Amino acid sequence: MILTVTLNAALDITYRVPHLRPAASHRVSEVSERPGGKGLNVARVLASLGHCAVVTGFVGGRTGEKLRELLAADAVLGPPADPPPESAPEGSVPEGSAHGAAFGTFPGGSAFGGPAFEGSADRSLAAVPPQRLPGGAPGTAPSPDGHRRHGRLLDALTLIEGTTRRTVGVVDAGSGETTQLNEPGPTIGRAEWDAFLHTYTALLGEATAVALCGSLPPGLPVGSYARLVRDAQAAGVPVLLDTSGEPLRRGIAARPDLVKPNTDELAGLTGSTEPIRAALDARRRGARAVVASLGSDGMFAATADGSWQAAPPRRFAGNPTGAGDSAVAGLLSGLVEGLAWPDRLARAVALSAATVQAPVAGEFDHTTYEDLLPQVEVLDRSDVPV
Repeated sequence: MILTVTLNAALDITYRVPHLRPAASHRVSEVSERPGGKGLNVARVLASLGHCAVVTGFVGGRTGEKLRELLAADAVLGPPADPPPESAPEGSVPEGSAHGAAFGTFPGGSAFGGPAFEGSADRSLAAVPPQRLPGGAPGTAPSPDGHRRHGRLLDALTLIEGTTRRTVGVVDAGSGETTQLNEPGPTIGRAEWDAFLHTYTALLGEATAVALCGSLPPGLPVGSYARLVRDAQAAGVPVLLDTSGEPLRRGIAARPDLVKPNTDELAGLTGSTEPIRAALDARRRGARAVVASLGSDGMFAATADGSWQAAPPRRFAGNPTGAGDSAVAGLLSGLVEGLAWPDRLARAVALSAATVQAPVAGEFDHTTYEDLLPQVEVLDRSDVPV
């Protein structure tokens, strides 16, 4: 399974209005609520691509109850990729995690229907054993009858006393643009952090890859992500870091396998406003690979194996919320399936564009994704020194 960590989860609320005007009253034409936070968005897309994704982090209060209710509705997005274990003779999910029964226990093998990931002395991303999905090419996950096959989305969130935050997106139907309002997160206590670490350590024993995503809630040390990167490395699990500011600066020094900043985050990290130069600088600061989001211009990857740039065939207007998270899901799924870097980039760009076209944050339009994937242009940038 693929583990995603969302330390500052949210209930995403999307309002649609005909036209958004400052200092005016608006009649909302449509309202939607989804489990939110970067790691939860990543997990939803991974499950839609046919993978088993486990979400962990913090959840609490009435907003958290609603988030978990919605998450439970998405817990199985179709036929499970693997059958659940028939029995659980040893161990259990830590009590601090929620819905533990949804994904069973942790016996000597795997609670998800396969052997536990044993890691590798080779820490390169290319060393991860390929994980081909049943019935076809990696990532498309068709079933024998030709229909799309889905994976599972499983809840291992840690309960806290505080209340999960909300994020509100207001979509102007006329322009297609979105105004985003993000609440601060709840303050996390030391006992709650320790309970999460207990859950995280147990889940690492089952993971083929882990994504650490989003902002840190109040109460956590700025070096929290660096700690989680080191724990994943000690377990032999490839780790992707997607955050910003000082948590990114501290985290990258712990040498994660991959970071995925956007241009603003790269500029804040390196001081350079030239994305390619900044991505190369970020690698020198500790990341083994850097994939920079270039907005509508696609993505640039700087890795030990070379450099590539990928771009969609055209620009897309719509709601960009979750587009970067879909890109992370594309990179992670490509990693565990053993895809080459150009194929990972193409998938990430196609998923990102398809997310902009989706009406709800944290989802992607499957038809747009399938149409775009073969159209994404990936250029070899090996002329760029790495």
